Amino acid sequence: MSDTDLAYLPATEIRSMIAERQVSSFEMTKLYLDRIASLDSQFNSYLTVTADLALEMAEEADRAVARGDDLGPLHGLPISIKDLEMTEGIRTTSGSLIFADRIAAYDSVVVERVKKAGAVILGKTNTPEYGLLGHTENRLGDHCRNPWNTDRTTGGSSGGAGASVAAGLCALATGSDGGGSIRIPAGFCGIYGIKPTQGRISYYLGPGADPAVNLFSQPGPMTRTVADSAVLLQVLAGRDPRDPGALRDEPDDYVGALSRGVEGMKIGWSADFGFAAVEPEVRDSAAAAAMAYEDLGAVVEEIDFVLDTPFEQFWPLFTAIMYARVAGVVDEHWDKLTWYAQDSLATGKNITGAEFVNALGHVDAMKSQFADAFDEYDLILTPTLSTPAFPVGEPPAKIGGQDVHWFWGYTPYTMPINMIGSTAASIPCGFSSDGLPIGLHIIGDRGAEAKVFAASAAFEEARPWIQHRPPAG
Repeated sequence: MSDTDLAYLPATEIRSMIAERQVSSFEMTKLYLDRIASLDSQFNSYLTVTADLALEMAEEADRAVARGDDLGPLHGLPISIKDLEMTEGIRTTSGSLIFADRIAAYDSVVVERVKKAGAVILGKTNTPEYGLLGHTENRLGDHCRNPWNTDRTTGGSSGGAGASVAAGLCALATGSDGGGSIRIPAGFCGIYGIKPTQGRISYYLGPGADPAVNLFSQPGPMTRTVADSAVLLQVLAGRDPRDPGALRDEPDDYVGALSRGVEGMKIGWSADFGFAAVEPEVRDSAAAAAMAYEDLGAVVEEIDFVLDTPFEQFWPLFTAIMYARVAGVVDEHWDKLTWYAQDSLATGKNITGAEFVNALGHVDAMKSQFADAFDEYDLILTPTLSTPAFPVGEPPAKIGGQDVHWFWGYTPYTMPINMIGSTAASIPCGFSSDGLPIGLHIIGDRGAEAKVFAASAAFEEARPWIQHRPPAG
């Protein structure tokens, strides 16, 4: 097997090979570090590479195998960590020039659990400042670029994670999603990513921090296969008592759900949620993928579903919450912020209590609307995005012949799902006429990750994608 073939293997296969001593964690870690050194100048997917630490962790993983220790579900797997996650002793920038040299003093819950499961940390992946943008640019360096076409965006805010997986620069990755930030880069980069139900993975603000509301954001997996994400979510999911907003119910058996199939499911399809502009080739590709579920034993119907433009309610909540979290830092370093962070945080600073409460009321109405739909349908399908990946730094002003908002015009399907707190995944379903990935958006009710995984795995088995590799990788 060539090094390239080895790098693109599913993480589940690599983990088995490490456990059976067919390959060592050290060899896999060195392979990915070499690929990062030779390839990542094209993509800028990593902000920090922890080569020495990674090799030390890999050597310890191999010693555990040699001793016959019980091995964790991620044992020896080289993983990338989004740079919004605190990692003790490692540079953690949050995509901000303010924190260009910050060494984190503690681990986030995600990092704690990844380490406990035996993974090897390769480094921290690129993100827009504070995760405030749906494509990945900041003042720390070049744009993050798409391995399928380096003139195009990866999306964001988990853009570095998406590029690192798509280009074979890690075995698997962690991302986070507050308005589409896992699903956008998964869709643009042709990989699998799932946003869990709100509160499924605990969120921890650090020692001594005051509790802060987290309405929208959830960490989650980004991988080359559905099974890899199921394993990673199984590791990450579950309550941590330091997070007052964490769900208290036990996570489902996500790995077990992979073989359930979709026989007997009733699935709704919407091309536009009644308001979204979408490029015809994206709509048609996703529609064909949705209809393929009928061959897998599901009933697929076009759903009469019309949302009011949700961005008007999302934006005051998103910006006010973010400003509340970072005000003590950014007010003193305003000149170091990116243009979009200044715009977003200035908006959040000036949101009134009445505006905040009014937006929450609209969110409740949307939750009720989706709840009615999930009374009838097991899952809802849409395109993941309205367009294939656009040129870096140039979000479209028109889509499908319609004028759209530069911030959310290309991602109208993802934001509403964060607002209602449900789970959703992006799954590769085809390519545009110029060879860029297109994603299918699989939306489940709150707590329905197992259904989303079952439907994702059934589609993957019928229409596999892992054989497709980007030319730049």
